[in-house]
Amino acid sequence: MNKDTKISPLYYPFWLLLNGLASLPLSVLYLLADFLYWLMYYVVDYRKKVVLQNLRMAFPEKSEEEIKRVAKAFYRQFADVMVEILRMAGMSREEMQQRVVFTNPQVLSDYVEAGTPVLILGSHAGNWEWSLSAAAVSFNFPAEGVYKPLSHPFFEAFMLHTRSHLGAHLIKMKDTLREFVAKRRLPRVVALLSDQTPLKSEITFWTEFLHQETPFYTGAEKLSRRFGYPVLFLDVKRTSRGHYALTFEDLSGDRPEPTAAEAYPLTEAFARKLEAALRRNPADYLWTHKRWKHKRPEAAA
Repeated sequence: MNKDTKISPLYYPFWLLLNGLASLPLSVLYLLADFLYWLMYYVVDYRKKVVLQNLRMAFPEKSEEEIKRVAKAFYRQFADVMVEILRMAGMSREEMQQRVVFTNPQVLSDYVEAGTPVLILGSHAGNWEWSLSAAAVSFNFPAEGVYKPLSHPFFEAFMLHTRSHLGAHLIKMKDTLREFVAKRRLPRVVALLSDQTPLKSEITFWTEFLHQETPFYTGAEKLSRRFGYPVLFLDVKRTSRGHYALTFEDLSGDRPEPTAAEAYPLTEAFARKLEAALRRNPADYLWTHKRWKHKRPEAAA
């Protein structure tokens, strides 16, 4: 616990318990992951209806047997990610560097070393929590991430400690614009998870994604336009249990000014890259939330 972390004394035993578990090697924590998989998939059916419905909508070409096979693989990797996130609270810089490899780091470093801040668009594929800390220990420039604080103060404090103890800096979503203005000329990388479902009142962009009319956040593209920052897509591949390969793909390039028919070309490019990644390995995505709970107005009419 760092000096800025404040939690109620009532939660001290839980803090000690979680940090004690986080100090265990992943080889031990994966035994816990095996139990969690069995519990979620076979006993409590944790959000199984949502997972299966999402997969059926996303991959109508797959048979029911294939859908259930993907769902089962998803729950296995989801349990692994849960203990991997816990392990991050006790992980050293050296272990993080061994477990997460950037396949083409120069794509990012060339921009930042030339004095240009860069936006990274990530998603809930693979282990989304390790990526920012991996950047913090792998590059010689600041790595920052935009996040939405958790509502429970204890879990917010623990996750803030977990996410930042290897050197990453966290930006609350509500403070994003203020931070960008204050640091507009600071060479750094800022990561945003851009695959979440916007609030219905905030939807400004729709595109076909995995056979469904899907809304996406456009905040990253608006920030890119306002501050002139390049945008990279982060492709995450699980290479083995507890090991990931991260690849940058430049979404900016020499793009023309957007037309009225294509108001958000970077967001569209992000959707296409993410769609290709999910088709390649659908089990590595987070399927437990209702991705298509909103309907496009004209489609609904």
